[in-house]
Amino acid sequence: MLSSRVKHVLHCVLLLTVITVFELFTGGVKLSREAIPAFDPCERYGYIGAFVLYALRLVAFLALPQVLLNLAGLTLYNAFPDKVTLKGSPLLAPFICIRIVTRGDYPQLVSTNVRRNLTKCLDAGLEHFMIEVVTDKPIGLPKDRRIIETVVPKDYRTKSGALFKARALQYCLEDGVNSLSDTDWIVHLDEETLLTENSIHGVLNFVLDGKHSFGQGLITYANEEVVNWVTTLADSFRVADDMGKLRLQFSLFHKPLLSWKGSYVVTQVRAEREVSFDNGLDGSVAEDCFFAMCAYKQGYTFNFVEGEMWEKSPFTLWDFVQQRKRWIQGIMLVVHSKVIPLRYKFLLGVSCYSWVTMPLSTSNIILAALCPIPCPPLMDFLCAFIGAVSIYMYIFGVIKSFSLYRFGLFKFSLCIIGALLTIPVNALIENIAVIWGLFGKKHKFYIVNKDLRPPVTV
Repeated sequence: MLSSRVKHVLHCVLLLTVITVFELFTGGVKLSREAIPAFDPCERYGYIGAFVLYALRLVAFLALPQVLLNLAGLTLYNAFPDKVTLKGSPLLAPFICIRIVTRGDYPQLVSTNVRRNLTKCLDAGLEHFMIEVVTDKPIGLPKDRRIIETVVPKDYRTKSGALFKARALQYCLEDGVNSLSDTDWIVHLDEETLLTENSIHGVLNFVLDGKHSFGQGLITYANEEVVNWVTTLADSFRVADDMGKLRLQFSLFHKPLLSWKGSYVVTQVRAEREVSFDNGLDGSVAEDCFFAMCAYKQGYTFNFVEGEMWEKSPFTLWDFVQQRKRWIQGIMLVVHSKVIPLRYKFLLGVSCYSWVTMPLSTSNIILAALCPIPCPPLMDFLCAFIGAVSIYMYIFGVIKSFSLYRFGLFKFSLCIIGALLTIPVNALIENIAVIWGLFGKKHKFYIVNKDLRPPVTV
């Protein structure tokens, strides 16, 4: 059994190897002058053609800030930490509310996961806690002193007109509904999110430390049964993203420079009520992103929470596209919001537009072969560097998500190969989601199905 430090060193060596090989293979680093094209692009393609080709090449650099953050996060911090050890007694921890928001379409899924999470909390030694399910439709959860079911009234309206998940989250914060004290903590989960012993210990350490009002940790997608291998392998990039830029921005800067996700969120009640989810229609599509930017604007600090939680990737490619479409639409609404000053959302905006211009940047793959252009060595190096780190994100995500001891070397290797093969599919899906998101209706909230059982219609 390799130690965590040895695993991290091997991962860094592999990352450096991938970057080096990719740079040499794609010509990002040229070993001879003969490999450098020598011609006038304006003569070959015309002034307009040359301008377009160089402009498309420059568009790819919008991804550079988040690539650098991911690289730093994956190398500066141990990517394979040992089990999370408690730094204090659970008896001394403040009260924790584990809050699950659902529309109520899959009551059996919610009920099963609530029971599993309750058992996991008790086994991990958590003492002062409850599990609250906030739902639009009654679920009928089993009676338990630690389980509360909160049904959002149909006639409830927020002051700003917030909808969807933001509306349900805001309802819980209203006077007369909220029963938590300002010093209590909330752990936000999606209906399919499963706790682990490591994540519970990580949350306890975070709240016992008490230095930061908001926190978030790692989510993996390849645990237990894998329903859709394509979407699960594609989501390996998100696992690397959590361990890269998410971990770096919270551990080093303690700010949501590039936002965060809506699950595995830890908040202090007072801070959450002051920031609020009542942010109007524009803050309802990607309510997590809008909330993070508002908290950043108000001066709150964030930290990375140790330990991982489990979720499932979308079961179908249709849900996968719809999920990405909602994300891009919601983040664009945040970036364009006048409520949040530019200095707080600048990096988020750069990241967002690197996503929005993905159809243009991916066209470079074809144009580089059909219409080569002479570029400065640094430009060629950085283009290849962005591609190399992005490819490695899939490799690392598989290494982090799938256990070599569980699958064996052969199946484990197939998973890595499969993740690399899904890159073109994922790129196509992301491009479809971007185009659809730009021209489709903006204020919609698509619910991804995470239950194999048929939904209950109420």
